[in-house]
Amino acid sequence: MNKILIFDDDASILEVITLIFEENGYKVEISETSHDIIDKVSQSRPDVILMDNWIPNIGGVEATKLLKSHEQFKHIPVIYVTANNDIAALAEIAGADDYVAKPFNLEDLEEKVAFYLKK
Repeated sequence: MNKILIFDDDASILEVITLIFEENGYKVEISETSHDIIDKVSQSRPDVILMDNWIPNIGGVEATKLLKSHEQFKHIPVIYVTANNDIAALAEIAGADDYVAKPFNLEDLEEKVAFYLKK
């Protein structure tokens, strides 16, 4: 079973994404903080990570950089999910593999996740 780890501090978004992906047969784990990303990823071993930009305590960019600089975890695809206008630039600075702008279309999000799971 494919596992998704979501870093977001918006409870309503977490609820919707969790529901949709669980209905589609994914195992979903969530985190409302990002400073402990290496610990969370070590425990969870996700296949894909969804990362919000505005997340305590260090933010999505720093958390993604931390993950991507870690030899053991840098291969895990990170999809940046945020409402910023400059999402493409932020995703690039962070080293994310892809991005989806909020408010997002769930089908777009599902397609991106499915794409990275096929790789």
